[in-house]
Amino acid sequence: MLTAKENMRQAIIAGGKPDRFVNQYEAIKLMFTPILMHNGGAPARGIVNTLNAWGVTMSWPENVPGAFPVHTADKIVIKDIEHWKDYVKAPEIEYTEEEWAQFGEQYAAVDHDKAFTASFFAPGLFEQVHYLCSMTAALEYYLTYPDEIQDLIKYLTEWELKCAEKICKYLKPEIMFHHDDWGSGTNSFLRPSMFEDFFLDAYKEIYGYYHQHGTEFIVHHSDSFGANIVDTMIEMGIDVWQGAMEINNIPELNKKYAGKIAFMGDIDNKSVDFTEWSVENNRKVVRACLERNTPNGVIPCIVQGGPGSVFPGVYASLCDEIDAFNAEKFGHSIEEIAKNRLPHDIMF
Repeated sequence: MLTAKENMRQAIIAGGKPDRFVNQYEAIKLMFTPILMHNGGAPARGIVNTLNAWGVTMSWPENVPGAFPVHTADKIVIKDIEHWKDYVKAPEIEYTEEEWAQFGEQYAAVDHDKAFTASFFAPGLFEQVHYLCSMTAALEYYLTYPDEIQDLIKYLTEWELKCAEKICKYLKPEIMFHHDDWGSGTNSFLRPSMFEDFFLDAYKEIYGYYHQHGTEFIVHHSDSFGANIVDTMIEMGIDVWQGAMEINNIPELNKKYAGKIAFMGDIDNKSVDFTEWSVENNRKVVRACLERNTPNGVIPCIVQGGPGSVFPGVYASLCDEIDAFNAEKFGHSIEEIAKNRLPHDIMF
């Protein structure tokens, strides 16, 4: 049977032949970088009201899936969008060779036969804009101050490209795992034409750089509705859309875009990750997901942006159910499957 890594590759590429469903993050070893560690992309769970290197106040309360910026009036970074340059200063990313080498050793130590090394990057361009402005103000500015927002996005893009240069030089990830939430549970935050106008060229530059410098796959996280912007995702260079919620109708998207982009998700947190969760419910949700999808192009996964769950035990339970289905449907023993991957991580 295929290793988890090769099975994931076959699930992504056009005309691939996976021999079972990829089990969530089993083939992705999410790795940090000095950039993420120094700049405070997100605090640890339970940390509230901490400043990151951009001056954004971040909080991650208990029992929520991730960290969020705090936007009370006194904590918004950009007070005047017409003079955003007075408020925004990109963090320095000049770290010592020794520090990069320490992270490089961690990447080298991964069993590359079983898993992809994946550099974790957050937040992305859209999120960074609303982190700095607040969500309400940012959405207004796309309409009322488009030139200023374009200039801000260009500035952020130039910084990300400097980050990409360092990451590719020192760490050489096989996957770039990039966060940037582009929608709610019912729609994209921007209409498709506006989204394309502001973000297509920027992400083509960033993701193009990674592809051109040895990164095999771009996995982009956006746990949201995004079916209306998949064409733009493909043009950006995204290989896997992670976080694709059930509302997107993943089986239909997979038929429409077969071989152009893979979909990782279709198991919403709200369907499995709650106080009174149960193995029985998880089994029902997982089986429904797997029975409506195919391992060619669909990677069943909790939609949040990393291995884990809000409530302890949920993620492991989902892994067990996917293994059981694979053993039943494709004839592999659970023990055999386990031998061909790294142990399941719990990141969040």
